[in-house]
Amino acid sequence: MNSGIRQIAERLRGLRDALDLSPEAMAATCGLSVDRYLELEAGEEDIPVSLLMQIATAFRMELTTLLTGESPRMHGYSLTRRGQGTRVERRKEYRYEALNESFIHKKGTPFMVTVTPRPASDPIPLYRHEGQEFNLVLEGRLMISVNGRELIMEEGDSLWFDAGLPHGMKALGDKEVKFLAIIL
Repeated sequence: MNSGIRQIAERLRGLRDALDLSPEAMAATCGLSVDRYLELEAGEEDIPVSLLMQIATAFRMELTTLLTGESPRMHGYSLTRRGQGTRVERRKEYRYEALNESFIHKKGTPFMVTVTPRPASDPIPLYRHEGQEFNLVLEGRLMISVNGRELIMEEGDSLWFDAGLPHGMKALGDKEVKFLAIIL
């Protein structure tokens, strides 16, 4: 697994140690079995952003701190130049770039997401997380599955949905898709 995921896992383990929580208590906070939580904390596989958001919310901390190891400090505004957002290695299907990592007390988290094309026969991987999500397609064509319904999105199309519903995306054609995702 990549070093970014291992570093996030180390911060997760460090948070648990700093709060003097047992793996059982942390797993309960996450709604996971102890074994599953310890697998994620070991850093050998991807930790969903939604789970990191849940942990950040539960312990009243910034998601940025778990993702990057740095605490946000900006109060009035946070400027992120094109291509300069914090790259977050999450899933092989998607590349995430966090766009407001330096702003403190965020009410939402925006990401620039890139979806690489895969064979048409590949199933769409589905995810769920707390809150709501907004997606705006900037480049390419995207198929998004929300609660079993497959929607085709073109450049300029947007979608707002309950992120607790199973959802996933797939690039259509042979071109990468870029979209803005805002998670609330």
